[in-house]
Amino acid sequence: MAETTAPEAIIPRADPAASEPHHARDLLRFATAGSVDDGKSTLVGRLLYDTKSVLVDQIEAVQRASVDKGLSTPDLSLLVDGLRAEREQGITIDVAYRYFSTPKREFVLADTPGHVQYTRNTVTGASTAELAVLLVDARNGIVEQTRRHAAVLALLRVPRLVLAINKIDLVDYDEETLTAIAKDFAGLARSLGFPDEAVVTIPVSALVGDNVVDRSERTPWYDGPTLLGHLESVPVVGPEVRSPFRMAVQYVIRPRRNSAGTDDLHDYRGYAGQVAGGVLKPGDEVLHLPSGFSTRVRRIEAAGTEIAEAFAPMSVTLLLDDDVDISRGDMICRPNNRPAAAQDIEAMVSWMSSDLPLARRSRLVVKHTSRTVKAIVTDLHYRIDVNTLHRDEAATQLGLNEIGRVRLRLTQPIFCDPYARNRTTGGLILIDEGTNATVGAAMITEAG
Repeated sequence: MAETTAPEAIIPRADPAASEPHHARDLLRFATAGSVDDGKSTLVGRLLYDTKSVLVDQIEAVQRASVDKGLSTPDLSLLVDGLRAEREQGITIDVAYRYFSTPKREFVLADTPGHVQYTRNTVTGASTAELAVLLVDARNGIVEQTRRHAAVLALLRVPRLVLAINKIDLVDYDEETLTAIAKDFAGLARSLGFPDEAVVTIPVSALVGDNVVDRSERTPWYDGPTLLGHLESVPVVGPEVRSPFRMAVQYVIRPRRNSAGTDDLHDYRGYAGQVAGGVLKPGDEVLHLPSGFSTRVRRIEAAGTEIAEAFAPMSVTLLLDDDVDISRGDMICRPNNRPAAAQDIEAMVSWMSSDLPLARRSRLVVKHTSRTVKAIVTDLHYRIDVNTLHRDEAATQLGLNEIGRVRLRLTQPIFCDPYARNRTTGGLILIDEGTNATVGAAMITEAG
């Protein structure tokens, strides 16, 4: 039967105001999300245009394309929508990544699709984001796709949200209308587990430029930051730096022979991978899984240069004091704080396949860090109704863009953490066994 009590949260949330470690990064990864025609691409284009982050020839190309479309002003969405199908249909299909900077900070932006059909691309774009800008049309307020995207962002544990109420010029900058939308969304965000301090509401007009980069004189009742001002000032240290050390081995670098038959790297044996959590320095003791053998770090390299420490999300090579039998897919961690070695996994799943549903006894391939194993769905506990956020425990399958909790049985153990603790070691990619197509994303809630 369906769960009738509104959940306090889909996943427990960490306090984003927690103290920052000493490795503050001056780079913010953020994503945009929202419904079709809410103006995401135009907002991103405005952000790039007003921060002078586009080349002159790009502006000229957009101006020519806008004239061809019969527009009197440049269509800034063309700065982002690069695919021909996107330009022709006027919708975003693929995740568009943009890199720009201001004197205060660098940014990696993922502009994700708004159409229901492409919600799976939203999962991709937001999976590494430290902040999400969720757009709503001031004329329509909170709609079903807003709720779906908010639920996905909660599942992905994006720590901060900006509710950008767009097209405020089309409601005559009416304060009461915008206040009502903000209040409605605040209730939704709380039910998903976002703390009040993690959500900021900003009224904007992407078309005109109100409160995007420059403060608008047409909203004297709004005393908060502009969108860019908030993006430049929000703390950006990810929770992975504060979590225990984790590094899945991607490649083992061994001595090579040159044309003369001698070793280029005599006695060199390095273990390369991306740090998924924590901080590591030369001399630190580490543990190898699955062997359980412990040793110490002799040297850390990045791009062939020795460095003093490694932290998430750096890609590094570790050289150890002892020769250890280490292979791709193995895990290096600290001896006193190791991940779980689990074959039975409880996880929240965002299902992405329109060809086949997820059901009990479904067989899948699971990609976890640098390890790939086969799995079977042993139980489907419930499906989340994105409109009410209630749990439908009578559900027997998950269809395209649906979210639910499942139990997986793996053919081999993986070294993992709950997603709430580490987004890399707690995340899974689900692959169809027959077609090799990605069909879902899973966030581990329990491992045992």
